[in-house]
Amino acid sequence: MPPIVLLIIGLAILTLGAELLVRGASALALKLGLTPLVIGLTVVAFGTSAPELVVSLQAAQRGAAAIAVGNVIGSNLCNLALIMGLCALVKPLTASHAVIRREVPLLIGATLLGGAFLWNDHLGVGEAALLFIGLLFYTGLTLRSAKQDPDQSLGADVPKPISLPLAVVGALGGLGLLLYGSDLFVDGAVTLAREWGWSETVIGLTIVAIGTSLPELAISVVAVSKGEHDVAVGNLVGSSLFNILGILGAAGLASGGTAAALQHVDLLVLVVITVAILPLVRTGGRVDRWEGAALVVAYLGYTIWLVRGAG
Repeated sequence: MPPIVLLIIGLAILTLGAELLVRGASALALKLGLTPLVIGLTVVAFGTSAPELVVSLQAAQRGAAAIAVGNVIGSNLCNLALIMGLCALVKPLTASHAVIRREVPLLIGATLLGGAFLWNDHLGVGEAALLFIGLLFYTGLTLRSAKQDPDQSLGADVPKPISLPLAVVGALGGLGLLLYGSDLFVDGAVTLAREWGWSETVIGLTIVAIGTSLPELAISVVAVSKGEHDVAVGNLVGSSLFNILGILGAAGLASGGTAAALQHVDLLVLVVITVAILPLVRTGGRVDRWEGAALVVAYLGYTIWLVRGAG
């Protein structure tokens, strides 16, 4: 089967699997007595990053660590530059004080830490564990903050309750589809890299990253169309935090240490884009159209440079 077809089929199965997993796991969490707010902040939030997680784990375990690391870096660039920029072009994005004061600074710190760990082209087990512990700390901080200042809109995206048998079938079926879809997707990515003469890192930074970022794109577009701009910004920043801390950490732990094979310029571009988000949202608490255009141009320019150098 052609690698492009494998990528498309794998991505479709990944997307369906993530949706089923979120619906099933959310219903199970409701049965266990968790509130919609907590479910929205954990199960639903992490569910949107499930494709990145399973693809990176699959790649790391199969010796394609460059795809795993490239996927994390590329997904964050896609979230913070391409998707946020496109959403701002549709309508200027506003950001809440909580996102400006807490999430964005935490994301900058996590990015600097992850970049420092990857600077020598290797992520050790201890470094990966530290990143994963950071995710647990961030999750606990988010839950505690939500209880102190509850925002019921955070639970609005929690799927409606379903019966227990359906919830179990949905969760297990979704997990199975995620694993199968990630296998096809990674197969397609590795084969495509060989056929095109691209490195696995470049494939991870571009095609794999864009494909696995589609859930974030869908959620952000829907949020902007409903006028829920803060949801769009929060989703993109939160997903990027999960990518750096959770996915990069999990991939490093699963592979017993990961070889990054990144150029320093890739890490520098990620750091610059991430740091640039803070002054953007601080200027009146919004990302204007011209700022969104600048983000999109920066992403396209970097991607074109990357692809031209890969051939």
